[in-house]
Amino acid sequence: MRTIIEPFRIKSVEPLRRTTPEQRENILAGAGYNLFQVRSSDILIDLLTDSGTSAMSTEQWAAMMRGDESYAGSESFYRFEQAVRELTGFRHVIPTHQGRAAEHILFSIMCKPGQSVPNNTHFDTTRANIESNGARALDLPFPGTSDTQARLPFKGNLDVEALEKLMEAEGPSKIPLVMITVTNNSGGGQPVSMANIEAVRKVTTRYGVPLYLDACRFAENAWFIKRDEPGYADLTPREIAQKMFSLADGCTFSAKKDAFANIGGFLCTNNSKLAEQETNLLILTEGFPTYGGLAGRDLEAIAVGLEEVLQPEYLEYRIASTAYLGRHIADHGVPIVEPPGGHAIYIDAGRMLPHIPRAQFPGQALAVELYRHAGVRSVEIGSVMFGAEARHELLRLAIPRRVYTQSHVDYLVEAILEVNQRKDKIRGFEIVSQPQFLRHFTARFQPV
Repeated sequence: MRTIIEPFRIKSVEPLRRTTPEQRENILAGAGYNLFQVRSSDILIDLLTDSGTSAMSTEQWAAMMRGDESYAGSESFYRFEQAVRELTGFRHVIPTHQGRAAEHILFSIMCKPGQSVPNNTHFDTTRANIESNGARALDLPFPGTSDTQARLPFKGNLDVEALEKLMEAEGPSKIPLVMITVTNNSGGGQPVSMANIEAVRKVTTRYGVPLYLDACRFAENAWFIKRDEPGYADLTPREIAQKMFSLADGCTFSAKKDAFANIGGFLCTNNSKLAEQETNLLILTEGFPTYGGLAGRDLEAIAVGLEEVLQPEYLEYRIASTAYLGRHIADHGVPIVEPPGGHAIYIDAGRMLPHIPRAQFPGQALAVELYRHAGVRSVEIGSVMFGAEARHELLRLAIPRRVYTQSHVDYLVEAILEVNQRKDKIRGFEIVSQPQFLRHFTARFQPV
């Protein structure tokens, strides 16, 4: 049959609260027009992030009941460690409370002032952790990403030619590691091809520089490779993922994405000396090496989630559901980053709202309007989040895993198209207060 259904059924529900337009206007003003500052109970459909917002399965909840909360030597850790090792092949597995903690440990040890860390596109916490250590977070995206409307496969790729030139210009001593984010979140949720990972690996091997994956959405990336890259159609998502990891020297991972967990992450490496340094910093900042800031029950949930996320039925549904949202708004005139990615749809707010200049944050303006109109929370991926480094002014609609149904998606389509019909009336914003780092979390705005 042609219809792709949700490969699960619902056993527990959470009621949603509807608010009036007047209530939402007051909520926005009280939050300084920053949707991060809005209470979740005031949100109808929450697409702020797919991080930690997944619905866990019956198997995950069952596994949590056997969580071993021993401070040292927890059996839950060893089950978690085995699951990660069997998937990634990395020798050293270091648990952390979430992905940014893994980034903090990695970059605190590997990065020095004046060095550069290239990536296809760094996400917000990755960039902040690199820059807080005095290094430069350098984006080297595939040139095709400059046109958000181009329907090209694997637009998340890293520009290998640009990487080669960087290596020649700066030398390996100035580049402590190279990263590839799969899928490319800041680049529109676009996948990275296996051929691109292999090409980057050849460059890093020649210069003796470690290659790391930011592997938060590794399973979704594996499905795109299976579907769209020649030579991989007959491999399972697990086999493809294992090959991806085999090309790297280590990875950072937020288990809040492609492991369905509400909290957790890990840092992996094959370098024993580096692992010792990372473990020492883990003990100082996160916890003992066999829990790393997590409860034993969380380690159990992650171990199960790493198995479930690679089920072909789930991945087929996941990618098809996201594409359904993207196609239904794009085919009616809403410009999205083409083609639809895995975990989110990105609206090109700069193209949709040409009357709002970059300095007045068109992505933020669109996020506010979508909440004002329909109670939907989304997030700006543009000049608010990345400042002068922003390549596009985007609005991300990140879809939590196994949470919303088809009727929720249809409601989103209707809401977005209604906002698009009166887009000329949307006004821009200016920042009235902001912190030094990661300003999008706590900045306050006012209408221009």
